[in-house]
Amino acid sequence: MLPILAACASKPVPPQVPAALQPPAGQVLQLEALAQGWQIYECQAKADGSGTAWVFKAPEATLADRAGRPLGKHYAGPTWEGLDGSTVVGEVKARDPGPDAKAIPWLLLAAKSNGGSGVFSTTKSIQRVTTVGGVAPAEACTAAGQVVRVTYTATYYFYR
Repeated sequence: MLPILAACASKPVPPQVPAALQPPAGQVLQLEALAQGWQIYECQAKADGSGTAWVFKAPEATLADRAGRPLGKHYAGPTWEGLDGSTVVGEVKARDPGPDAKAIPWLLLAAKSNGGSGVFSTTKSIQRVTTVGGVAPAEACTAAGQVVRVTYTATYYFYR
């Protein structure tokens, strides 16, 4: 009986999220991935010439399951890549500030493209929730081209 309980416990459960972050009807949860890494920001000149500001450049994170087993990586695009080489590139459809004002927002993304024939090849929607950290520095940047990496964690849910 214990193996059956363990199998049930490892099946991901969709998170409680605001209505705007719900995936479209008919999509089913296929994978939960815990991300740990950085949100990368670059100091750029403001368009109006009034100085400089931190601008989001890209994420860089590793993905793992709840037992710590590697699942893949997350990087610019935004792209998620599985160990099997499959990919999904997303585009933001909705955002919510989430419960922590000191963390990057929660998101719902739609798949813009998929590649390969593995775990991410059939992904249609991605949720980013339970975020910690990752917000651009509060202090102003002073030198265009300066790059800062801010640590973050998040949970990503992938739907097909």
